[in-house]
Amino acid sequence: MALERWRERRLGLPWREEMEDLERRFEDLFGRPLWPLRRVVEAEKGWMPAIDVFEKDDKFIVKAELPGIKEEDIDISVTDSELNIKGEKKTETEVKEANYYRSERTYGSFFRSIPLPSTVDRDKVEASYDKGVLEITLPKVPAEKPKKIAVSKK
Repeated sequence: MALERWRERRLGLPWREEMEDLERRFEDLFGRPLWPLRRVVEAEKGWMPAIDVFEKDDKFIVKAELPGIKEEDIDISVTDSELNIKGEKKTETEVKEANYYRSERTYGSFFRSIPLPSTVDRDKVEASYDKGVLEITLPKVPAEKPKKIAVSKK
């Protein structure tokens, strides 16, 4: 029975897995990456937290996954046209283990800008943070009711 190398399956384009497999085989065979600049670009990109934005009757809600980030390392601001979320995931300073076999955790600064509709009441925005999930509530400005104007005779 032959052992087969474990391959992580990712959702996405069907040819992506074949390209990743080709890159892995090239590196195993020649001892260097097929696309050396790609790794540099990926390392410089840093990371972006995943976000959800949805609308309810009287508000918009933004949820961002920020695991491992402390509340004091998150900065939220609202301008006339956008919601800005920035922060930093700091590296652990002390590692007890002598060797790493694999490291996939990402660290560094991030910045997300989300365009806002004009119906958001910017003075009443609230944010909460629980178990690595940031939730920002953006209430809508109450819709003005049409003013009825009586017509008088002259």
